[in-house]
Amino acid sequence: MNAGELVEVVLPGKVEPEGLQIRHGVIPAPGPGQVLVRVEATGVSFAEQQMRRGRYYDQPPFPFVPGYDLVGTVLAAGEGVGPELTGVRVAALVKVGGWASHVLVDAGDAVPVPHGVDATEAETLVVNGITAWQMLHRKARVRAGQTVLVHGANGGVGSVLVQLARAAGVKVIGTASARHHDALRRQGVVPVDYRTENVPARVRELAPAGVDAVFDHVGGRSVVDSWGLLAPGGTLVAYGTASTRDDEGSRQWPVLKLLCRLWLWNALPNRRRAGFFNVWAGRALARNAFRARLRDDLTELFDALQRGDVTPQIAARLPLTQVAEALRLAESGTVAGKVVLNP
Repeated sequence: MNAGELVEVVLPGKVEPEGLQIRHGVIPAPGPGQVLVRVEATGVSFAEQQMRRGRYYDQPPFPFVPGYDLVGTVLAAGEGVGPELTGVRVAALVKVGGWASHVLVDAGDAVPVPHGVDATEAETLVVNGITAWQMLHRKARVRAGQTVLVHGANGGVGSVLVQLARAAGVKVIGTASARHHDALRRQGVVPVDYRTENVPARVRELAPAGVDAVFDHVGGRSVVDSWGLLAPGGTLVAYGTASTRDDEGSRQWPVLKLLCRLWLWNALPNRRRAGFFNVWAGRALARNAFRARLRDDLTELFDALQRGDVTPQIAARLPLTQVAEALRLAESGTVAGKVVLNP
C-alpha cells in the first residue's frame, strides 16, 4: 500500500464479500473544522454485515465506503482546529467511511487515545465498547450484586459487555455456542448454549426470580423470551435484529416492529422496562452533548483497558486489502471478539 495515496474499500451494491472493491485515489485535505486521520485500525462489525445485504436500517445509497469506527493518527488539521491534535492518536465513531487508509473526521468527533494503548486494542472499544458501556451503565444502570443475561456473549459487543459487567460486580449469564463456553467460564460467566439448550428454561433454572437486565441483539422471538425472563424492576435493552440479517424485504420493518413491541410493553402496568439502544441517539438534536457523552464514556473504557478490567477480544487482524476474508470470517460465527482491519 502506497503511503502517498488514498486506499479505500467500496461497497458497490448487494454483493458477496468478494464483490467489495478496492479504490485508489488522492489523499484529501481537511476542510474547516476537520482533521485528516491516517487509519491504523478499523473494525468489521455487525453493521457492515447488514449493509452488504442492504439490511442496515439507515445505510446510505450504494455505492459507499463502509467502516463504522476507526483509530489512527492525525496528520493534518483544517482551518479552525488547534494544532494540538496533529500527531495525536485518536478514535472516532463514523458509521461509514472507516474502511480506508485516510479519513476526514470532524475534529469534535476525534477522541484522543492514551499513550501506550495499541491502536488495534483501542479499536475494539470504539463502537463495541461504547455500545456495551452505555447499555450497561446509562440504559440498564446495573448495580453490583445484580444478575444479567447477555445474548451473544462471545461477540464483538457481548465480549466487552460481559467484562464490564463482571468488573462492576454483576453476575453474568451468557449465551454462546459450546466452543466458546470454556473461555466464558474463565471470565466468570455462566454459559448457555443457544443451539442445544432451551435458553428461557435454563436461565430460569439459574435465576428463578428472574434477571435484572437482558441485553438482546437478536430480536424476533428472542426479545419476547428476554422480556419474560426479567425480574420485577428489570430492564430489557434491545439493540439489534440479528435474526433478520438474511431476510428479504423492507430493512426498516424489523426495527419498527421491535420498537412497537417495546412501546406496548412499557405501556402495560408492570414493574419492568424495555428500551431500544441506538448509539447515535440524540446526536441530531444535541450534537455537543452527544460528543461530550461519547468522549466521557470512551475515556472510561480506555481507563478500564489500562486497569485490566477489559482485555480486548481480537478475533483476527488483517490488512485492508484482505477485507473480503475479514468480512467472511466475521460472518462465520466461529470467532470470539472482533475482526480488525489494519490499513
